[in-house]
Amino acid sequence: MNTAVNANVVHESEAQRQHARVKIPAKLRFFGPDRTPVEARVIDLSAGGLAFNAGQLPLKEGDVYKARLQFVIDNLGLAMDVELQVRSFDRQTGRAGCQFQNLEPQDISTLRHLITSHLAGDLVSIGEMLATLQRDNFTKARKNKDGGHGMSAFGRMKAVTFSIGIFIVGLAAFGFIFKSVYGMYFVSHAQAGLVSVPGVNITMPRDGTVQSLVKGDGVAAKGAPLATFSTSMLDVLKGHLEDDQLSPAKVEELFGKQMTGTLTSPCDCTVAQQMVANGQYASKGDVIFQLVPRNTEANVEARFSYRQFGDVLPGTAVRFQIAGEDKTRTGKIVSSTSLKSADLSSDIRVLIQPDEALDSTLAGRPVEVNSDRGPNLNWLIDKAMAAGL
Repeated sequence: MNTAVNANVVHESEAQRQHARVKIPAKLRFFGPDRTPVEARVIDLSAGGLAFNAGQLPLKEGDVYKARLQFVIDNLGLAMDVELQVRSFDRQTGRAGCQFQNLEPQDISTLRHLITSHLAGDLVSIGEMLATLQRDNFTKARKNKDGGHGMSAFGRMKAVTFSIGIFIVGLAAFGFIFKSVYGMYFVSHAQAGLVSVPGVNITMPRDGTVQSLVKGDGVAAKGAPLATFSTSMLDVLKGHLEDDQLSPAKVEELFGKQMTGTLTSPCDCTVAQQMVANGQYASKGDVIFQLVPRNTEANVEARFSYRQFGDVLPGTAVRFQIAGEDKTRTGKIVSSTSLKSADLSSDIRVLIQPDEALDSTLAGRPVEVNSDRGPNLNWLIDKAMAAGL
């Protein structure tokens, strides 16, 4: 059996005309190559072009002319301004074949209506032409439904990367919203908090000036000198002198004399803060130093709003973070009191005992305290038990 393929065989659909040509009475007016007006008879017409008898005009293939195509409908003239490009020209017969250029949608609709009506044998009226021009005779191009098979590998990778990026952004936004809503409804935040250690205050025994003796590390052993103070001898003897001893000369003499003393540490402590600067005058009873006993465990004090009363009861577990640290610690509320015991207050002060011992050197640092009570699922459990699950 001969299976050879004849390469010269062409299917009729490959050689058929793109547009049907019909012979419609029409005239064509345009300016020739020498700018002289020309009126020619149209031989045949299609939606893509026309042919007319050019006579002896010296037309050239590729030349473009602006012309007016005229029809007669219901004894009325219909003119169309068109742009023609000469595609073929026979000098012996004078036949010129032209192709339309840059036709407007309305012109295309008019030509197709004229050609279709002529082929069907229908009479063309002005009313039909107006109706044709008023409606939209064009549709949008069909979308490509190849499912992305026409995309290159780089294009598909770019599309997948973009989709993953959009998914990650959406997931992050959902997580942020969920965290915000959870923190708003299920987490109680303290208004303020700090690390507290039971401290000792060193006060000024008499009126005078102070000079600190504390070392740079701020550590003071029990009985170690903390500071020296100087006071006037007159202040020391005040209340112990008789009237005959209070002569102006005696008072001036006693005022000029100074008595010095030493302030010592009552415990093995660390100086947390010096309240009076060196050389500054202090009155009797003023706090000079605030001491913190060494090797003692620190606690956390926090202040909550009274609206959070049910969330900060003694025994409630809390989480807190100390300023300057990255980790989050846990603890338990051991006491809950009003901020002002002698008056009604809108604030509650709680004392938190950390699960992990805190160094006393952290005393005074601010703390962020949260009480995470979580969603209440008791109603769901009750319903499940009632249903016998």
